[in-house]
Amino acid sequence: MYLLSPDQGTDWKTVLPPNECSYILGNPPFVGQTYQSEEQKKDQAFVLADLSAKGVLDFVCNWYVLAAQYIQGSGIRCAFVSTNSITQGEQVGILWSYLFSRYQVKIHFGFRTFPWSNEAAGKAAVHVVIVGFGYQSVAKKRIFESAPYSCQETPMSISPYLVIGSETVIGNRTTPLNDVPKMSWGNKPTDGGHFIMSPDERRELLDREPQAAPLVRRYMGGGDFINDIVRYCLWLVDADPALIRKCPTVLSRIEKVREFRLQSEAKSTQAYASKPTLFRQIAQPNSAYLAIPEVSSENRDYIPMAFLDKDVICSNTLQFVPAATAYHFGILTSCMHMAWVRTVCGRLKSDYRYSNSLVYNNYPWPEPSDNQREAIETAAQNVLDARKPHLAGGASLADLYSSAMPPALITAHQALDRAVEKAYRPKPFINDRERVEFLFALYEKISSPLAPTAGAKARGRKMA
Repeated sequence: MYLLSPDQGTDWKTVLPPNECSYILGNPPFVGQTYQSEEQKKDQAFVLADLSAKGVLDFVCNWYVLAAQYIQGSGIRCAFVSTNSITQGEQVGILWSYLFSRYQVKIHFGFRTFPWSNEAAGKAAVHVVIVGFGYQSVAKKRIFESAPYSCQETPMSISPYLVIGSETVIGNRTTPLNDVPKMSWGNKPTDGGHFIMSPDERRELLDREPQAAPLVRRYMGGGDFINDIVRYCLWLVDADPALIRKCPTVLSRIEKVREFRLQSEAKSTQAYASKPTLFRQIAQPNSAYLAIPEVSSENRDYIPMAFLDKDVICSNTLQFVPAATAYHFGILTSCMHMAWVRTVCGRLKSDYRYSNSLVYNNYPWPEPSDNQREAIETAAQNVLDARKPHLAGGASLADLYSSAMPPALITAHQALDRAVEKAYRPKPFINDRERVEFLFALYEKISSPLAPTAGAKARGRKMA
């Protein structure tokens, strides 16, 4: 099947009547939404004309919609090699909700993510899936894995995340599914870099104007957090105006922020020029908090997380959970949560792009007994304790969560994984696919309006 541009207007049913077609197979172009040409954007606008969120979809989605239109009421079977973004992250909720509700397609098989090499010199492999589907269902559905190769047969439905499950898709939520603390984005400066300082710039400022010390705070974005990069910022929330006036360098930076915002093409940014002493978006917690980077390498078994002091200003590339306990840390840094992340999380290239609204707010937490909760807290503290000597010796979280992960930390995480799994069920999970299938079933149970509210109010000891 060939994607037609708007001005061609060819109806494929007149070229090849559906009753003369048995299969539609293809390897459409691997073009993400940010890399589409103007012509491709026009094609997509035409094919997905009645889909409001089409602007975030990869180009391959057009083939799915065209095929779904073509096979209506028939036994035609389709299969496309596709970028794996259509089976994870926000694109799932947009594309598959549309295909299920509008065209009643059924997934017949899925070949889960594997690298697709390009023979051209200098071309990196992309991560792809193969999805087979049709208008009619089939008795046996199959899920394939490549490393190592396996084939799972099932009479049950296959979800668009390519695990056994219903047609339920995960969309954005504004509040957590369970009764747990809210996760928020950090502070957004929109300052042209004038609030932010390197250690040398901070030193120069305080050498000239030592009275400015109360106005300077440690500043941390996602990359700083993972790689232990030291930066500072001017933090002037509730600052004494008289003190600010005594600091010419600080005043100069404030003026540069004002000018930067005034020169912006965005009227919303221009409006913040009237408050040049403040970050554009302020969300700093007033207590210690659990920090989670927005972007983290897919090569890590766990997304690095840590507790930060309230005086550390977190940027908008960090997310935070205020008043988090050892229990919350333990659940979020477990293999159960990571299985959910790998399935539901969006991606930046191939790295995880963690989202509070998509990943955290939809995550189904367990209902542990007091003993199970205590076991998770103890195991979580052991993970933190295993990291301490290495962090004190100058290692970064990037160092610890790499192929050089210290054996003691590996052991601590494995113990934490077992404690968290037992809070979900007594029987151990075999692999991530089994974990995800369990979590999706639990998600459906909790999110059903007929189901009782699950998840007792989280409690636990604070972290030292």
